[in-house]
Amino acid sequence: MPALEGRRQAAYLAEKGTCLLYRYLTLELDRAERIVLQNNSFVALVPFWAIWPFEVMILPREHGGDIANLGTDQKRDLADAMTRLSVRYDNLFQTAFPYTMGLHQQPTEGKNRPEWHWHIHYLPPLLRSWSVKKFMVGYEMLAMPQRDLTPEACAERLWELSEIHYLESTK
Repeated sequence: MPALEGRRQAAYLAEKGTCLLYRYLTLELDRAERIVLQNNSFVALVPFWAIWPFEVMILPREHGGDIANLGTDQKRDLADAMTRLSVRYDNLFQTAFPYTMGLHQQPTEGKNRPEWHWHIHYLPPLLRSWSVKKFMVGYEMLAMPQRDLTPEACAERLWELSEIHYLESTK
Protein backbone atom coordinates (compact mmCIF):
# COMPACT_ATOMS: atom_id res chain seq x y z
CA MET A 1 0.00 0.00 0.00
CA PRO A 2 2.72 2.60 0.77
CA ALA A 3 4.37 1.88 -2.60
CA LEU A 4 1.07 2.44 -4.41
CA GLU A 5 0.47 5.62 -2.40
CA GLY A 6 3.95 6.82 -3.35
CA ARG A 7 3.31 6.23 -7.07
CA ARG A 8 -0.04 8.02 -6.93
CA GLN A 9 1.42 10.96 -5.03
CA ALA A 10 4.26 11.22 -7.57
CA ALA A 11 1.84 11.10 -10.52
CA TYR A 12 -0.35 13.79 -8.95
CA LEU A 13 2.64 16.05 -8.28
CA ALA A 14 3.86 15.59 -11.86
CA GLU A 15 0.42 16.35 -13.31
CA LYS A 16 -0.84 19.09 -10.96
CA GLY A 17 2.38 20.55 -9.55
CA THR A 18 1.18 20.19 -5.95
CA CYS A 19 1.05 17.58 -3.21
CA LEU A 20 -1.94 15.20 -3.45
CA LEU A 21 -2.51 14.71 0.28
CA TYR A 22 -1.96 18.38 1.09
CA ARG A 23 -4.60 19.27 -1.53
CA TYR A 24 -6.90 16.57 -0.14
CA LEU A 25 -6.44 17.91 3.42
CA THR A 26 -7.33 21.41 2.22
CA LEU A 27 -10.55 20.11 0.64
CA GLU A 28 -11.50 18.16 3.78
CA LEU A 29 -10.91 21.20 5.99
CA ASP A 30 -13.08 23.34 3.69
CA ARG A 31 -15.93 20.79 3.75
CA ALA A 32 -15.57 19.83 7.44
CA GLU A 33 -17.72 16.71 6.94
CA ARG A 34 -15.23 14.02 7.92
CA ILE A 35 -13.00 15.80 10.45
CA VAL A 36 -12.65 13.93 13.74
CA LEU A 37 -10.27 16.29 15.54
CA GLN A 38 -7.55 18.82 14.86
CA ASN A 39 -4.88 20.87 16.55
CA ASN A 40 -2.20 23.33 15.38
CA SER A 41 -0.15 20.69 13.53
CA PHE A 42 -2.45 17.75 12.69
CA VAL A 43 -5.90 16.83 11.44
CA ALA A 44 -7.55 13.46 12.05
CA LEU A 45 -10.25 12.58 9.55
CA VAL A 46 -12.19 9.66 8.12
CA PRO A 47 -11.04 9.56 4.47
CA PHE A 48 -13.81 9.41 1.87
CA TRP A 49 -12.27 6.18 0.57
CA ALA A 50 -12.29 4.48 4.00
CA ILE A 51 -13.10 0.79 3.62
CA TRP A 52 -13.09 -0.14 7.29
CA PRO A 53 -15.66 1.23 9.78
CA PHE A 54 -14.13 4.06 11.81
CA GLU A 55 -10.90 4.06 9.81
CA VAL A 56 -9.09 7.33 10.52
CA MET A 57 -6.10 9.06 8.99
CA ILE A 58 -3.92 11.62 10.77
CA LEU A 59 -2.38 14.14 8.39
CA PRO A 60 0.17 16.83 9.23
CA ARG A 61 -0.93 20.33 8.25
CA GLU A 62 2.55 21.06 6.91
CA HIS A 63 3.91 19.16 3.92
CA GLY A 64 6.70 16.76 4.77
CA GLY A 65 7.96 13.39 3.63
CA ASP A 66 8.66 11.77 6.97
CA ILE A 67 8.08 11.92 10.68
CA ALA A 68 11.78 12.40 11.49
CA ASN A 69 11.76 16.15 10.88
CA LEU A 70 9.09 17.12 13.42
CA GLY A 71 9.88 19.98 15.76
CA THR A 72 9.14 19.95 19.49
CA ASP A 73 5.70 21.56 19.12
CA GLN A 74 4.76 19.19 16.29
CA LYS A 75 5.80 16.18 18.36
CA ARG A 76 3.64 17.41 21.22
CA ASP A 77 0.73 18.00 18.81
CA LEU A 78 1.13 14.52 17.32
CA ALA A 79 1.04 12.97 20.81
CA ASP A 80 -2.05 15.07 21.54
CA ALA A 81 -3.83 13.94 18.36
CA MET A 82 -2.96 10.27 18.90
CA THR A 83 -4.10 10.38 22.54
CA ARG A 84 -7.36 12.17 21.74
CA LEU A 85 -8.13 9.75 18.92
CA SER A 86 -7.46 6.74 21.16
CA VAL A 87 -9.79 8.14 23.81
CA ARG A 88 -12.49 8.73 21.21
CA TYR A 89 -12.21 5.13 20.07
CA ASP A 90 -12.46 3.99 23.70
CA ASN A 91 -15.54 6.19 24.17
CA LEU A 92 -17.15 4.98 20.96
CA PHE A 93 -16.89 1.32 21.91
CA GLN A 94 -16.96 1.83 25.71
CA THR A 95 -13.87 -0.29 26.14
CA ALA A 96 -10.12 -0.07 25.69
CA PHE A 97 -8.86 -2.23 22.82
CA PRO A 98 -5.92 -2.74 20.48
CA TYR A 99 -5.97 -1.27 16.99
CA THR A 100 -3.83 -1.41 13.89
CA MET A 101 -1.90 1.79 13.20
CA GLY A 102 0.38 2.25 10.21
CA LEU A 103 2.80 5.06 9.45
CA HIS A 104 3.22 5.82 5.75
CA GLN A 105 6.17 7.99 4.82
CA GLN A 106 8.73 8.40 2.05
CA PRO A 107 11.25 5.58 1.53
CA THR A 108 14.34 5.83 3.69
CA GLU A 109 16.94 5.35 0.96
CA GLY A 110 18.09 8.96 1.36
CA LYS A 111 16.55 10.46 -1.79
CA ASN A 112 14.41 13.57 -1.69
CA ARG A 113 10.78 12.62 -2.37
CA PRO A 114 8.82 15.90 -2.69
CA GLU A 115 5.64 14.02 -3.61
CA TRP A 116 5.38 12.36 -0.21
CA HIS A 117 3.12 13.73 2.52
CA TRP A 118 3.56 11.36 5.45
CA HIS A 119 0.48 10.27 7.38
CA ILE A 120 -0.86 7.69 9.82
CA HIS A 121 -3.69 5.19 9.26
CA TYR A 122 -5.79 3.79 12.12
CA LEU A 123 -7.93 0.68 11.69
CA PRO A 124 -9.91 -0.37 14.77
CA PRO A 125 -10.78 -4.08 15.06
CA LEU A 126 -14.28 -3.34 16.38
CA LEU A 127 -17.23 -2.82 14.09
CA ARG A 128 -20.10 -1.32 16.08
CA SER A 129 -19.60 -2.18 19.74
CA TRP A 130 -17.21 -3.89 22.14
CA SER A 131 -19.00 -7.19 21.42
CA VAL A 132 -18.44 -7.15 17.65
CA LYS A 133 -14.70 -7.71 17.28
CA LYS A 134 -12.44 -8.42 14.36
CA PHE A 135 -9.00 -9.58 15.44
CA MET A 136 -7.09 -9.62 12.21
CA VAL A 137 -3.57 -8.56 11.36
CA GLY A 138 -2.99 -5.33 9.47
CA TYR A 139 -2.57 -6.97 6.08
CA GLU A 140 -5.90 -8.77 6.36
CA MET A 141 -7.65 -5.60 7.47
CA LEU A 142 -6.24 -3.61 4.58
CA ALA A 143 -6.87 -6.37 2.04
CA MET A 144 -10.50 -7.17 2.92
CA PRO A 145 -12.68 -4.09 2.32
CA GLN A 146 -15.76 -4.01 4.55
CA ARG A 147 -17.84 -0.95 5.19
CA ASP A 148 -21.53 -0.52 5.82
CA LEU A 149 -21.25 2.90 7.49
CA THR A 150 -20.41 6.03 5.54
CA PRO A 151 -17.18 7.87 6.29
CA GLU A 152 -19.25 10.92 7.21
CA ALA A 153 -21.33 8.98 9.77
CA CYS A 154 -18.18 7.50 11.34
CA ALA A 155 -16.47 10.89 11.52
CA GLU A 156 -19.54 12.50 13.09
CA ARG A 157 -19.79 9.84 15.80
CA LEU A 158 -16.07 10.15 16.63
CA TRP A 159 -16.17 13.97 16.52
CA GLU A 160 -19.11 14.18 18.93
CA LEU A 161 -17.57 11.98 21.61
CA SER A 162 -16.37 13.51 24.83
CA GLU A 163 -12.64 13.02 25.02
CA ILE A 164 -12.65 12.43 28.76
CA HIS A 165 -15.89 10.51 29.36
CA TYR A 166 -14.55 6.97 29.13
CA LEU A 167 -11.32 7.71 30.97
CA GLU A 168 -13.22 9.28 33.88
CA SER A 169 -15.60 6.33 34.11
CA THR A 170 -12.74 3.85 34.44
CA LYS A 171 -10.99 5.56 37.37
